Amino acid sequence: MQLQHAWERTLLDLAHEALHGDLPAGETRFEQTLLEQSYRHCESITAVHSRSFHLASRLLPAEKRRAARALYAFCRVSDDIVDHGQSDAQERLANWRRRATSAHPPLDDLVAIAWADARVRFNVPIRYAEQLIDGVARDFQSVRYDTFEELAAYCYGVASTVGLMSMHIIGFSGQDAIPYAIKLGVALQMTNILRDVGEDWRAGRLYLPREELDHFAVTDEMLTARVVTEQWRSFMRFQIERNRRLYDETMPGIAMLNRDGRFAIGASADFYRGILDEIERNDYDNFSKRAFVATPRKMRMLPGIWWRSR
Repeated sequence: MQLQHAWERTLLDLAHEALHGDLPAGETRFEQTLLEQSYRHCESITAVHSRSFHLASRLLPAEKRRAARALYAFCRVSDDIVDHGQSDAQERLANWRRRATSAHPPLDDLVAIAWADARVRFNVPIRYAEQLIDGVARDFQSVRYDTFEELAAYCYGVASTVGLMSMHIIGFSGQDAIPYAIKLGVALQMTNILRDVGEDWRAGRLYLPREELDHFAVTDEMLTARVVTEQWRSFMRFQIERNRRLYDETMPGIAMLNRDGRFAIGASADFYRGILDEIERNDYDNFSKRAFVATPRKMRMLPGIWWRSR
């Protein structure tokens, strides 16, 4: 694949560093009842926190489905430690990092048990999990991103790593698939960022690139006022157009996945891409309205996604 953006090279180097790092050590040995309980717990976390991922993962074979949901639960726990903002959050994240990368986590940590088993079963490089935890830890700092290139590096840590780990669970044809997984992660995280502008701003965070805000004359005062102005609409049109191009550029990578996983990944991408349509329908008001794709629309989308995934 020919890289189409300057920022991709840096992210590809990070992915290759992780790929050629340590694989999960040895073999996990958990009592079967405990292991089943752990996977069921991850399934319940997925069902509660992400209807889109829960639906898309249903399209995977059983063993891959439960591994994907263990991955989701690992990511959810990592995010929640940071997002809940407790005074000891950094210490808790460090402890979670040790448990979540151990082949022998504590027997009372059901997410860590399921995730340890899934990592070993599907040879998921541990470094990807470490990169994700490093990525979410950046939110401990009040970081503003000056350029899209800087923001893409953040997106790699919190989202592209998820795609790369998912790719190991699903199976892929070779390393040519890696740039597509990276780019899809950036596209998905950018959709999250565009959807959650109002929520993030109220929490004291802004992920949108400063130089692009300046270009469209969008100020912090406008964000605080939560008013949809013409400057904001122009800025959002630019963001959505670029986000859609990223989704388009990822599509050839789906053909590089094992056949039994293409439908699920195609569904995940299209469900998230649909959020961009909803932002437009809300007249770019992502200050007071949270765009989402309703379940009936997702169900109507599935036949077309299945056809393309073939």
